[in-house]
Amino acid sequence: MKGLKKIALATAVAAAPFAAQAELTALNDSAMGNVTGQAGVTIELETQVSIGQFKYTDEGSFNVNDIELGGAGLITGANPFFDTDGDGTPDLAASQLLDDLAIDIDIAADGDAVVSVHTISGLPIDWGFTASSMTLEGTAGESTTLISGLSAYGMLAKLDIRVDTEDAATTLGGTGDGSLNIDTAFTVNNMNFDVPFLAVGIQGMSITGAGDNFDYNGDGTVEAPETELGLDLTDPAQQKQLKIATGFANVNMDVYKGNGLGASTATDVLRVDVNNVVMDMNIAGVAIGGTSIGSVALDNLHVQNTRLAVYGH
Repeated sequence: MKGLKKIALATAVAAAPFAAQAELTALNDSAMGNVTGQAGVTIELETQVSIGQFKYTDEGSFNVNDIELGGAGLITGANPFFDTDGDGTPDLAASQLLDDLAIDIDIAADGDAVVSVHTISGLPIDWGFTASSMTLEGTAGESTTLISGLSAYGMLAKLDIRVDTEDAATTLGGTGDGSLNIDTAFTVNNMNFDVPFLAVGIQGMSITGAGDNFDYNGDGTVEAPETELGLDLTDPAQQKQLKIATGFANVNMDVYKGNGLGASTATDVLRVDVNNVVMDMNIAGVAIGGTSIGSVALDNLHVQNTRLAVYGH
């Protein structure tokens, strides 16, 4: 009898790993989701990027030279501070780094990849960009400078990217392979550049939100923005939504594989659908032939129902 007990004990000990393995393989997809699907990934980043030259070559070439991307402090003479809450007091220092940056990456239940770019502090991201020139070059040494002395800085309030697995053939008119949605809000505070081959210079170009005088809900009347957008200003999160909607240029677009437009017979092209663009644009100074001809302003610029099909030929 004692021998039988020892054999039973040994058998139980030997079987324990297999029992444990059986328990593990018995977990269904839902249970595994509860174990591994609780949170996504956040990447915190600070960087400064330099590219000596970007070149696109067909027969001739298009070149962008001496590219710098970083914080607003890249721009010599730029105001190194931003008044992000509108109280008249600078509250965000701008360095040469693209910093205070966080990227959240999640995979939704339907398989969509959701990427949200924001700041660690909750303030907008200050950015700066420069390029010494953009040129065209021919194979026999011909060359034309399209743009020179390009510099700009501003703020990024929102960048949400969604890679959607939903059938784009149904929702967008694509091939059914999914789509990329980009929803962003930004400002350009000060852009300067020259167009040498036209003898044109642009100084102090800004791109901002449409402010308080835009018909955000499209009902034909202009009311207070919070009313237009249906926001409750007692909620701090909705206060932030209002500032992003009115103070920053807003752009929403879908990118996917689809067919050409209208009577085009092109297939499997790059489609870009611009769903909504709302912004104000101001140019402080326009010069032609070295002489100022004044300023230019576009109020309540609204682009919608715009589609592009891009393909090689």
